[in-house]
Amino acid sequence: MNRWRRQRGLRPIAGYQALCRELSAAGPGTFGELNTVGARSVLRRYSDAWLATAARRKDGEAAARLPRRKRRLMPVRYYHGTFTLEGLCLRLPVGRGCAPLWVRLDRPVPYPPGQVRSVTLVAEGGRLFVDVTAEVPIATYPPERQPDPERVAGVDPGVIHPFAVAGPDGEGLLVSGRAIRAETHLHLRDAKYRRRAVARRAPKPGQAGSRRWRKHRARQRKVEGRHRRRVRQAQHEAARQHRPARTGRHHHHRHVPGGDHAPSSRTAPPRCRTVPA
Repeated sequence: MNRWRRQRGLRPIAGYQALCRELSAAGPGTFGELNTVGARSVLRRYSDAWLATAARRKDGEAAARLPRRKRRLMPVRYYHGTFTLEGLCLRLPVGRGCAPLWVRLDRPVPYPPGQVRSVTLVAEGGRLFVDVTAEVPIATYPPERQPDPERVAGVDPGVIHPFAVAGPDGEGLLVSGRAIRAETHLHLRDAKYRRRAVARRAPKPGQAGSRRWRKHRARQRKVEGRHRRRVRQAQHEAARQHRPARTGRHHHHRHVPGGDHAPSSRTAPPRCRTVPA
């Protein structure tokens, strides 16, 4: 749309409210079978990316680029009250006059339907995912095990090690990131070999890729998505393992045993060890 506005000599539109006004003026059918809720979620992502890039350019970052790349499949988010969750079936709203859209889940959502606040339909690496955001109640403790407000622990999320916790009395917890780093190194090495193998078949700028090149790009996106899922899962497991050590009188620190990472293609659980602060 902004490309058409530039051709007509008009200023581009980046604000979310202005994009929504253009959507209302365009009428139904602009986003195919998507209804207004799904279309506005796409406009929200575009507006946030555009404004973030403009702020980075204003700060002097010359490498920042505006989100002009075309994508066929964009993440679509639906908020509470616009979708229906019944067991393993998720119904998403569509445009008026279109057939209902039912998505069958491969496993049940680990939250009651009343706590689910939003669902996001994501297509990544040739696979379809549903990201669920739920409202979780605040944890409660018995009177004899309530956290002591006088004891404070500091948590430092790092790059090499996912978490480092420093508590009172010179005690601490370090969650080793060797498993995540090994997975990243293996992925980078495999990616380098793949680029080297297909360097001669790579199309030139402005040239359409061949069928073999499109298959290679699809395979590459699938591997990239698998790598990101493994890293996120390892970080999630590390956060869950060190959760009991954050607060509490009876849990000043905790040593969680875990396996070390061997040089293989699978990600081992994060390794935790107790170190002096």
